[in-house]
Amino acid sequence: MFRLNKLTDYALVVMQHVASHPEDTLHTARGLAAATELPVPTVVKILKELLDHDLLISHRGVKGGYSPARRPSQISVAEIVEAFEGSIGFTECATQPGRCDLEGRCKAQNNSVVIGQALQRALGNIKLSDLTVGLMEGRHGTARNNLVTTISSKAPASRAKELQ
Repeated sequence: MFRLNKLTDYALVVMQHVASHPEDTLHTARGLAAATELPVPTVVKILKELLDHDLLISHRGVKGGYSPARRPSQISVAEIVEAFEGSIGFTECATQPGRCDLEGRCKAQNNSVVIGQALQRALGNIKLSDLTVGLMEGRHGTARNNLVTTISSKAPASRAKELQ
């Protein structure tokens, strides 16, 4: 099973909550923890990573908080995942050459690279704003060998335009 670590999962939850509010809304660590039902120390750790990767901006002061560094339609899910997981890939050899004793002789390596690139593109095409509406999966073509799927928003056309 392809899995994200818990912190990445929680970061997506936090960022989805941030994106579901007007962009000028400031969010505090405590407020985000209460809204997402995550422990405050976990939210603080997530906020630090998101700040370090330029996905959030910190506003200091009594009425300070956090806001998205860019519009949610300009932040990809891939960026959030990479902030916590590092390079996106299907196998370690696809993202970190030289770490496997079978590298160069493994018949699965080339396919792992292709799968990793498809995964990177898929997550790169899903924007934070997409997480605030329902998504649905579709397939292109009918041939058995066509492995390309699409992920699109279930949002009505008027809402989809608003999110861009």
